[in-house]
Order: sequence, then C-alpha cells, then structure tokens
Amino acid sequence: MWLRYGQVMAVTTSRNDIDRLVDDLLTTPATARYVAQRLERRLRSEPLRRFERIWQVSPSRAASILGVSRQAYAKWSKAVPADRLVAVALLDETTQMLLDRLKVDRIPAVVRRPSEMLGGLSLLELAQQQRFTDLRDAVRSMFDIARVQP
Repeated sequence: MWLRYGQVMAVTTSRNDIDRLVDDLLTTPATARYVAQRLERRLRSEPLRRFERIWQVSPSRAASILGVSRQAYAKWSKAVPADRLVAVALLDETTQMLLDRLKVDRIPAVVRRPSEMLGGLSLLELAQQQRFTDLRDAVRSMFDIARVQP
C-alpha cells in the first residue's frame, strides 16, 4: 500500500507500518476527526462507486436507477440519505454476489442480457424499475445450484 507521508511516498507492507504512520499523522484531536470524517465519507460512497464501476453504468444512469437527479446523486458522496440506504445496500449485496460468482469483465454483459427467468427483463432493467429486493433475489436464484440439480 502506498501512503503519502509528508513529502515522501512510503510503501507499507504490514499493519505495524500503517499503525506507526497513523500514530504520527494523528497528532491532534482535530486532525483525527478530520481523517475519520474523510474515511467515513469514502466508505459511505464506495458501494455507489463500485456499482458504477462493476456494472459499467454512468453516474447519470446510477442516479436514474436510484430515482434521483444526477445532481442529488453527486451529493451522496457526502452522505446517502436515510431513505435510500436500503436500496444502496441491496444494490451492493447484489454486486457482491455477482463478483463472488463471475469474472468482473463478464458482469456488464450479464446484467444487460434479458432473461426468461425475469420475464424477458435484464438485471439492469430490473434495477431501473427500482425492484432492488427482486434484483437481489434473482441473482441469488441464478446461482442456486439446488434449483438446477435433478
């Protein structure tokens, strides 16, 4: 892992190295709060960025899927509104299931392919309809071996 430490880029390979850097960096409570806020913001927005990256959808398309304007969606890097947390969590869970079972470069094609199982819809179209629970359940079912075993 590369960390910028002052004017020096340091390669850290162990938790001890990272702990030492963090201890040196967080010399004041104000600095510690600032770093914690930045990390929290980054962690909150990561499921959205991962969804865009893995499904290969633009921020505008992601905003549309979540039923908000592009401008409102852009503000979610600071905080996802409470009324959208469930939808974001379901999308993230679905994305993780796809990552666990498919090569990452195959996912964009898989989510765009219409399926008889979904009434001729694709996973992306199901997401566009904001049927996030159905989406998660459909992906879970797609990889359910018991469903196809004799």
